[in-house]
Parts: sequence; structure tokens; C-alpha cells
Amino acid sequence: MPGSVKLRSVKKFGQENVGYEFSDEETNGDYMSKKGKKEESAIRVSFFQLFRFASCREICMMIFGSLCAIVHGSAQPLMLLVFGMLTDTFIEYDIELNELSDPEKVCVNNTIQWRNLTEIALNMTKSCGLLDIEYEMTNFAYYYVGIGAGVFILGYLQISLWITAAARQIQIIRKMYFRKVMRMEIGWFDCTSVGELNTRMSDDINKINDAIADQVGIFIQRFTTFVCGFLMGFAKGWKLTLVIVSVSPLIGVGAGLMALFVAKLTGMELQAYAKAGAVADEVLSSVRTVAAFGGEKKEVERYDRNLISAQRWGIRKGLIMGFFTGYMWFIIFLCYALAFWYGSSLVVDTQEYSPGTLLQVFFGVLIAALSLGQASPCLEAFAAGRGAATIIFETIEREPEIDCLSEAGYKLDKVKGDLEFHNVTFHYPSRPEVKILEQLNLQVTSGETTAFVGPSGAGKSTAIQLIQRFYDPKEGMVTLDGHDIRGLNIQWLRSLIGIVEQEPVLFATSIAENIRYGRPGVSNDDIITAAKEANAYNFIMDLPQKFDTLVGEGGGQMSGGQKQRIAIARALVRNPRILLLDMATSALDNESEAVVQEALDKVRMGRTTISIAHRLSTIKNADVIVGFEHGRAVERGKHDELLDRKGVYFTLVTLQSQGDKALNQKARQEMEEAESSVPDAERKSLNRAGSYRASLRASVHQRSRSQLSNVVPELSVAIAGELGVPQEFQGMSGLPDDDSEEVEPAPVTRILKYNAPEWPYMLFGSFGAAVNGGVNPVYSLLFSQILATFSMPDPVEQRREINGICLFFVVVGLVSFFTQMLQGYAFSKSGELLTRRLRCLGFQAMLGKEISWFDDHRNSPGALTTRLATDASQVQGATGSQIGMIVNSLTNIGVAIIISFYFSWKLTLVILCFLPFLALSGGFQAKMLTGFAKQDKEALEAAGQISGEALNNIRTIAGLGKERNFVEMFEAQLEAPYQAALKKANVYGACYGFAQCVVFMANSASYRFGGYLVYREGLHFSFVFRVISAIVTSGTALGRASSYTPDYAKAKISAARFFQLLDHIPKISVYSNEGDKWDNFKGDIEFIDCKFTYPSRPDIQVLNGLSVSVRPGQTLAFVGSSGCGKSTSVQLLERFYDPNNGRVLIDGHESTRVNVAFLRSKIGIVSQEPILFDCSIAENIRYGDNQRDLSMNDVIAAAKKAQLHDFVMSLPEKYDTNVGSQGSQLSRGQKQRIAIARAIIRDPKILLLDEATSALDTESEKTVQEALDKAREGRTCIVIAHRLSTIQNSDIIAVMSRGYVIEKGTHDYLMSLKGAYYKLVTTGAPIS
Repeated sequence: MPGSVKLRSVKKFGQENVGYEFSDEETNGDYMSKKGKKEESAIRVSFFQLFRFASCREICMMIFGSLCAIVHGSAQPLMLLVFGMLTDTFIEYDIELNELSDPEKVCVNNTIQWRNLTEIALNMTKSCGLLDIEYEMTNFAYYYVGIGAGVFILGYLQISLWITAAARQIQIIRKMYFRKVMRMEIGWFDCTSVGELNTRMSDDINKINDAIADQVGIFIQRFTTFVCGFLMGFAKGWKLTLVIVSVSPLIGVGAGLMALFVAKLTGMELQAYAKAGAVADEVLSSVRTVAAFGGEKKEVERYDRNLISAQRWGIRKGLIMGFFTGYMWFIIFLCYALAFWYGSSLVVDTQEYSPGTLLQVFFGVLIAALSLGQASPCLEAFAAGRGAATIIFETIEREPEIDCLSEAGYKLDKVKGDLEFHNVTFHYPSRPEVKILEQLNLQVTSGETTAFVGPSGAGKSTAIQLIQRFYDPKEGMVTLDGHDIRGLNIQWLRSLIGIVEQEPVLFATSIAENIRYGRPGVSNDDIITAAKEANAYNFIMDLPQKFDTLVGEGGGQMSGGQKQRIAIARALVRNPRILLLDMATSALDNESEAVVQEALDKVRMGRTTISIAHRLSTIKNADVIVGFEHGRAVERGKHDELLDRKGVYFTLVTLQSQGDKALNQKARQEMEEAESSVPDAERKSLNRAGSYRASLRASVHQRSRSQLSNVVPELSVAIAGELGVPQEFQGMSGLPDDDSEEVEPAPVTRILKYNAPEWPYMLFGSFGAAVNGGVNPVYSLLFSQILATFSMPDPVEQRREINGICLFFVVVGLVSFFTQMLQGYAFSKSGELLTRRLRCLGFQAMLGKEISWFDDHRNSPGALTTRLATDASQVQGATGSQIGMIVNSLTNIGVAIIISFYFSWKLTLVILCFLPFLALSGGFQAKMLTGFAKQDKEALEAAGQISGEALNNIRTIAGLGKERNFVEMFEAQLEAPYQAALKKANVYGACYGFAQCVVFMANSASYRFGGYLVYREGLHFSFVFRVISAIVTSGTALGRASSYTPDYAKAKISAARFFQLLDHIPKISVYSNEGDKWDNFKGDIEFIDCKFTYPSRPDIQVLNGLSVSVRPGQTLAFVGSSGCGKSTSVQLLERFYDPNNGRVLIDGHESTRVNVAFLRSKIGIVSQEPILFDCSIAENIRYGDNQRDLSMNDVIAAAKKAQLHDFVMSLPEKYDTNVGSQGSQLSRGQKQRIAIARAIIRDPKILLLDEATSALDTESEKTVQEALDKAREGRTCIVIAHRLSTIQNSDIIAVMSRGYVIEKGTHDYLMSLKGAYYKLVTTGAPIS
């Protein structure tokens, strides 16, 4: 029996230690925020503080669970009492048999006597014939069954109560954490990356869960076993106990050190992975930029570099775990040797103990020590949980500096809307060294429109953020109607303000819902009114699903102008007192701009409006214009006054309105006349005319009658376009929902193929594992051999036998030490190398996908980074350590069964009946857990999506005062995973109980049958012990292998997902060398009848037969209202997509046949919202050409061409200045110029400028425009722009509408046509 006990423990011991698989933790629990926290310890939460959110009910559950665990823990030592008596019974019976085997002796009157000697004096007094061995064994069997049943019930209660209590607390922690994060001030988000927050929401809270769930119950159970075991030892035989105890600190120290090292190394590993994860996230978020500049290989290398350190830590962890496991086994075997040697002398020489007592004492202490060892992995989980809790609890406790959900603060009864800045000085918390506002003094009078103008980076947007109270000024104050806004209620203050930003953020729901975010409980009529006021109504009604159209993540399915108008509608629906327009029209083309501008002019009436703009058209009619420079307001006044002052404003204006003043003047007069001459009724009827372009309609009534005739052909064309959507698309209102794709688990052979280069490691590892597997059965052999010696008659031989066995124990221990170390190191090495290789391959595969693959919502950057982080590290579970486990278990069982059959095949067969149960108990547990893990993950993913969206768009949410809604949505999503966790508690509890009690049942049957064999068939009793302990230990080992199946199944699923990624063949492959390349690349481009729809929106035809061509060296300008396919045509040229019909020819070669990398290397692109990487300015510029190494001089030359050099030299760190994630540390104009330098350094043959200057103020625009003009020389250039100044001198201007070109030619030619272009130029807005 003892084997069973002892080794059941050892099994766990080995399992938790050898197999510490931190599969789920590796993502990136960046324990310490990056800056300066390193000195503080990472753990600042005591263990009991983890339970601070427990209610009375949970506390009762935990207390009752702990009581069950305590009783459960005492079951094993209790069993030893039974076991000791059982052994004594067997040995007594054997001695009696030995005596009677002497032909001289005979049993008379229940005493053994010599046959032929009559003298009483010489008679032996040993009793005989009293022992009915079968009856005794039956009794013992009952004991065992009783203990087993108790263990089942206790195990169930202990586990299920703890898990239930933990699930409830975790639910509370999740809610509190998210609630608190949503209340933080914006400055906190500037300093904390969103990725890190998402990681904490998922991984770190799961770690807390591990620390307060079943692990606690198991820890208490093992600790009780430890105490009871020692008590038993001291009660039954204190001498031997003291001897054994003297050695056991060595085991404890080993376990402690191991836990310590592993925790430390895991922390290091996670930190190293966090860096790589950040790289992956950044690259995947800006995959278009990476593709355009051919940076795939560079990024894969950068990612790989960050993986190396993580791999190093992982290998160290494996080695250290191997070392300590080996060390522990070594000490345990030494302990056996010592105990049996000393114990046997107490039994044989001084006869103080019976053999049974020896076993009780020895196993009591051993079980105690082992339980302590097994408890160490629990401590590990507690430490991880405390580490994770540190930051989470600190966040929960942190009081936000500006609490957006607080009820405090005044709400004024009447708001006039006077705003004033008094001596405001401010710098962003994330960049304390750069002063943005310095002593700003400024008044904004109520009811007036005030325009802020000035170069980019002068602090205009910052002033607006201070009004919204996203930040508080460092000095000075901002007042509303004379009240410091810090004294006002924030939600109320923000509810007065409507803001339209430059890059509006839409949420991933329908258009109507997006508008409704403006004000809760708003009726549909209000939504429609707001949409009409924002000139959005018509384009919305054109969409197939009207107001229920989904806008996609971040509004990705809408064009810039459409997003802008939805955002304006959202601001208007609030009916705000104060309207803040931060470049609200910069992203629009002129036609939409005129429309939107008109809308804004309508709604500005009677509201305090602050408008930041770079275009004069938007500013001219403001009541007051304030000029900003270097964080101060340097001038204010009306348009004409400021022109006379010849200050900041004057320079901006003169730059902007060069050539076409007269033209605009004339056009404006004509329009005013036209306006008065179109009778009202006609205007109305025109307004109603059904389905053609909203913007067309808006401009129609601004044109004189003479021009109305021109509208007619356009009208018919537009309607034809409307019908041009292929019929089969009409039914599909979106993508089929194929989220629930099932992956077939990957075949192991394929996983191993990826691990093939490490075969020597795996070979050595397997050898080590095989030897380790053989140790258990050898142990049972030695152990039963010792019992056999106790019934030997000859003392001298007995002594010799015992010494030999003890020596053998020492040898086994030494071997075990080396093989454990070998196994630990070899497998961790092969596993870490595999993880790294897979991560690299996966990342490379992702970057090689065509762009439309990223449009699929399942492949959002967040999902992909998680996949790299978790899937790759889980695959490890199917190779290295998994092979080790399998080899280990197989040799274990193999050797055990051989030994058993050799000594007693009958008994072996009986016990083998229990083997399936032993294995099943492990497998059962495993199966249940994997089933749940998947549901849990999926359920939490929904919540994760909400939290991710909320954190990414926190400014917008704060501006709209919608934090509460998001918190509620998040909490609603948590309900399902919580219910699942409660279900899981019961199942897991039952499995645990079953697993714990099977051993007892197996023992009861085997010893009963063993007694029968000893009695009836004369089997030697030591064989009974030998067979039972060999098989029971190996059975539990089998269970251990099967308990690895969760990792294994997870690994196979992860691998399958990974292989899916690797096997998916991109339609447009970057890595392939196929396709044409040619030497004298001229840059001759031709679009022939291109038709195109985005794969993610099959029902909207974007290009509808686009035909246009550019000769080498010419400049082609696309103009047209937003959403007409201008940017799409550029993406076809870059081969982000291929046209559905028609062709794109480059130098006469069809684009689909050209080598992708070659083509992209000839193209430089500057897009509207340039994406920069989180590295230095120089690195960002170098990114332009990833084919060669660029010297600093090249970088500076490019920077000078882009008018960037002087600005960079003014920064403290010059070219080494870090631009922040996505370039957040720079203003738009600065980012734009870096992007231009990046395009120039490529020295491309084709230059694509997608709105390259729209985001700039006039001064920057002037410099950038010069830079672009320089850059265009001798290159084919395609410009998309909304401003005339950028287009005028193009060789060809193509006017687009609904996906094809309606007219093309030079500026003058098109003006003389008096067609669409002429109207565009002359509509409302003077195109600067």
C-alpha cells in the first residue's frame, strides 16, 4: 500500500514541478509599468488582500471549503495506521510459515513446538494457527473503502466551494477594474498603453483567479497532510522521525528555491515577451504602411530580436527546474536509504519497533515532506496572483485626478457660454519636458464663433482639450461664465459641449447608434434631424441598410467625409451650448466641405463655437480670429483687422490665397445671383429628387439656371451607376457569419516536423525521461525487498541484505538527479526554440497576407497578437515536455507491468482491472477542463472586444460622457463566462474527488485478494507489496500523463490554428519571387475599365469602370467627393487589392503579373494620416527604404528636402527623438513631413500623395507643398487632394464620381468646359 500513498504524492510532486507549464501566462503580463517602477518590488499585495472583495457568503463558502480540505488532508495519515497494522499481520504470518517450514517444528495447541524434544525448557513460545489472514484482510478492505468514500465527498466539496467563491470574486474584480479604468483621466491613458491594459484585463485577472480558487483548497489539504504526517511520526516513533526530519529541510529548501527561481524567471520571460508583443501589435496595426514600404522582412527580424531574450529566459527556467527536481529526487532517495538503515536496526537489533511501526513512521514523515513539496506550486500560483493583483488593485484604488463619473461639482442653472483662459501653462503628462501652452490668456465670448489659427504644434487642439477638461492646466485656470471649470460637474460640463474632431472615432455599431451616443434616450426623429443638419441624411439613405448600416471597427467602412458628417450629427444631437470644431472639415473634399461647412454655419447660430481650421474659407466668417504661436495667443480680431496687423494670421492668409482670388470672387457673385433667381418651389422639388449624390443636390441650388442643363447628363449617369450593383450582391447584406469555424486538431507529426532541428535535444530528453520513468518501479522492488528481510531468520544475512538495499537507494538517487536535469534542460531548449520559430513563422505569414485579409474582423491586430502570444507558446505543450511525459509514463508502466507479471500474474490481473480507473480519473479531469477553457475564452472575448474598443477610443467616449454605457455593456458580457465558471466548479470538484478516492478503492481490493493468494497459494507476502505498489504507482503515472492532455489538446488546437495561418495562401504574395521585374522602370500607369468592391463589403461597388492613364513624369490629380474611389485606385496601384474586372497596367505590364515586392519598391506613398513607428525619427525615415542600409547623411538629405531638418534640429535629442507610439508625440504637420521624408528616401519612380497636405495648417502646408513639388520632379505622380492649390499645376486632372472618371484634362481646359470641375472649384468654399 505504502507505495500507493507515497507515490501518489510523488506523482503530483513531479507533475507540478517538471511540468510547470505556464502556457497561458506567457502572453505579456508586464508586471511593472515601463518607467522607473523597477526599484519597487513587483508584489505589494499581501495574500489575504486578494480576498478583499469577498462577501459574507463567499467567506462562508471558503471557510467550509477549507474545513473539508483539512479533513481531507488528514485522510492519508489515517490510512497509514491501517497500513501499518496490515503489514504487521502479513509479517507475523510469514514468520509463522517460516518457522513451520522447518520439518522439526509443529503447531500444537496454537503454539509452535519442536517435535521430538520433550523438555519444556527448550520449547518455543511463538503462537500459531490463530491468524486467519483472509478474515483480517477483509476487515482492512472495509477500512479502505470507508476512507475512500469520505475522500470523494470531501474532495468534491473542497474544490467546488473554492472555485465558486473565486468565480464570484473575480467577477467583482473584473467589474471594478474596468469601471475604474473608464474613470481615469486622459493623462493616465497617455502614460499607459492600451495593449497593456487589455493584457491586464485578461491575463492578470486570470492569474488572480488561479491564486484564489481551488489552489487554496489544495494547499490547505496538503498542508494538513504535512502536519498530520509529522504528528503520526512523532506519536508512533520519535527516534526515527527525528532522524528523517534532520534530512527533510533539504527537500523544503529545494522546493522553496525552485518556486522562487521559477517565479523570477517567469517574470523575466513575460517582460521579454511583452516587448515582442508590442512590436507585433504596432506592426499589425499599421500593416498597410509596412506593406507599402516593403518592411516585412525588417519587421520580422525586429520581432525575432525581441524573442531571443524571452527564449533565453525560458531555457534557463527549464534548466533550473530540471536541476531542482533532480535534486529533490536525490534527497528523497538518500532519505529512504538512511531511514531504512536506521529503522531496520531499531526493528532488528533493539526490537523497539514492529516492522509496521517502521513503515507508519517512515511514510508518515515522507508523506508530510512530500505534501509540503507539492504545496510549493500552489505558492507559485499565489505569488503570480499577488504580482498580478499589485497593479490591478493599485489601479482600483487610484483616485483619478479628474473623475469623470463623480457626482461632485456645481451644475450652473443658466449657461451663457463665456470661456476664458487665465495665464494657462500646460504640458502633457507623458512629455513633461515640452511646454505646449505658456501663459495663455484668451477670451471666447458666448454666442460668437471664435477661430483658432496658427502653425501646427502651436497648442490649438490642446486648448480645446482643456475646455473639455481632459486635462487640468498646470498653472492658471479655465473658466466658464466666470466659474473655474474644475469646480463644475464633469459629466454636466461635457454634456454642454459638442465636439467634432479631425479624425472622428465611430463605434463598431450602426449609424443610428453612433449618432445616439451623442445623447441618451434620443428619438429617431431627432437622429434624422441631426443627420439632415449635418448633411449626412442623403448618403445614409443611399446605403442598402440606411441608418442600420454597420460602420465597421473604428468606422472603417465609411469614407472620411461620411465619418465626419456622422460625427457632426452626433455632436448636434446633443444640442450643445458650446461647439468645438477641431479641423472638422479638413478631411473632406471641396464639395462635401461646402456642404458640411454650410451645415456647421447653420448650427453655429446662438452657440459658443470654437473652430480650429487651416483653411481660410472656414475661418473668414468667424466673429473673432485668434492667432496662436508657441503656446500663446498672440493676436485676436476680425479678418480685416488682422490682415492690417501683418502678424501670424497675415502670413497664413497670404500664403493660402495666391492665384485664384479673382476667380473665386467672380464665382461667388455669380452664385449669389443664381441663389436669388432660383424660385423656392423649384429648389424644393430638386431637393426631393431621389437617389443621386447628396452633395450634387446640395450644390445644385447654388447654381444659376443656365447651368442646370448640365446636371441632367450627370443625373442619368448617376442613376445608371446606382443600378450598376450586380444583382447577386443585393441579397447579401454583409459577410456570412462564419465565426464559429472549427479547427481540426493538428496532427502531432506535423508539429514535430517544425521541431525537427532540435532532434538531438529531444533524443537526450527522452532518454532522461525513460530513466526517470523506470525509477518508480525500481523503488517498489527495493521497498518490498526490505519488508521481506524482516521475516528472515538469520540476523547476519538480514543485516547484509539491508545494507545492500540502502546502498542501492543511493545509486538510484544519483542517477535520477542527472537524468531529471537532462530532461528538464533538453525539453525546455527544444520547446523554447520551437515557440520562437513558430512565432516568427506566424508573424511572417501574417505580414505576407494580402491586405483584404486584415479587413476581416477576425484578423484584427488585437486578435492576431494574442494568437502569436498564446498559440505559439501552447504548441510547445505538444512536443518537448509532452514527449517527455509520454516516454516517462510508458517506461514507468512498462517496467512496472513486467515486474508484476514476473512475480504474480494473478494479482497483477486483478489490479490491472483498476488501471483504467486510475488512468480515467486523470483523463476525466483533463477532459472537463479543456471543454471549459474554450467556452471561457470565447465568452471573455466578447467582453474583451468591448473593453478594447472603449480603451482605444477613450477620448471620444469621455467627450461624449459615455463611460457608463460602456461599463454596463462590459458587465453584461461578463455574465455568461461567470455562469460557465460556476458550472465548472461542480464538475471539476466531482472529478477531483473521484481521482482522489480511486487509489483507496484499488488498494482495498488488491490487499484482500493478496491475502487470499498468500493463504491459498503460498505466495510470498513481499510479492503482494511489490506488485501492488508497482502497479498503483505506475497507474497514477498513467493518470498523470493523461492529466497532461489538456495542454496537449490545447496544443493541438493552437497548432491547427497556426498551421491554418501558415497554409493560407495569400492572393497577393509579398514573399514570392514570381512575377515580372524589369530594369528601366519608367512609371507609365494605365487603368483600364477597373471595377472593384472591397471584399469586406461586397454590396458596395467602389470602382465602376475606372479608365485613366499617366505617362512617365506626369502628375495626375484625382478630385471628387469623398467615397468616390480616389484612394481605392491608389490601393489598386500598390496592389493592396487587385481589381475584380479590368486591368491596371504598369509600363505595359499587367499589375497582377508584376512581382509585388518589385512593384512596391518603385512606389513611394504619403498618405493622409501617416503612420509612424514607435522608434526614433531617423529610424522612421530610414524605413522608407528597407532594401539597403542608409547612412545618416541620406536621412538628413531627405529631411531637408521635406522641410523637416530645421524642426528636428530644434528638438533636444534631434534625430534620435522617439516619436511615441503611432507618432503621438508629434503634431500632424510634423508627422506628415516625416512621412514625406520617408517617401523621398526611397527614391521612387511613382509618387502617390493621398491627401498629403490636408491635415496641415497653411504655413506647414506651404513648406510641405514645396517639398512635394521638389519630390515630384521627374517622377510619375498621382495626387489626391481637396485643395486646388495642390492640384492646379497637375498635367491631368481627373474628376471622379461614383467610381469612374467623368471628365479629365488640364486645369484651364476643365475650367473652360464649365462642367463638374468648374462647379467643384466654384462651389461655396473657395478652394484655397
